[in-house]
Amino acid sequence: MSLSEINPAAYQAVLGLEKYIRAHVDSALLHLLKLRASILNGCAFCVDMHSTEALADGEDSRKLFAVSAWREGPFFDDKERAALDLTDHVTRLGEHGVPDEVWDTAVEHYGTEGVADLLMVIATINVWNRLAVSTRTQPPAPTQHPAQNQQPAV
Repeated sequence: MSLSEINPAAYQAVLGLEKYIRAHVDSALLHLLKLRASILNGCAFCVDMHSTEALADGEDSRKLFAVSAWREGPFFDDKERAALDLTDHVTRLGEHGVPDEVWDTAVEHYGTEGVADLLMVIATINVWNRLAVSTRTQPPAPTQHPAQNQQPAV
């Protein structure tokens, strides 16, 4: 199902959110948050897209791989950790919402306007994840490296 074809106005509305966050949030942080939420939501299409985009933008592969275990990884500074923690709690929004300490730490690092922008990032990627997972959108087929097409020497 292609939502952009079936309901282009709604699709354009979500694209409007995407344009806003790209203009207001640092691209390196944006990659981390989109990747983290996509991992939590099990969205293969978005994990593939955001990791590929981040690598193309020069992000460190080790840091990107560590997003799945960011609490244990040494690759993230306190500011990134605050944003990742907020992403985890908003994406997995439970009965009690976001804990005060998570919110306060995010505000300490980003200010209230910055946290508002982070919430827009997290909300937007969660919309994309839910659309892609619900419609079973698959990542493009991997391109094969020429060496993969060669027969092993026997």
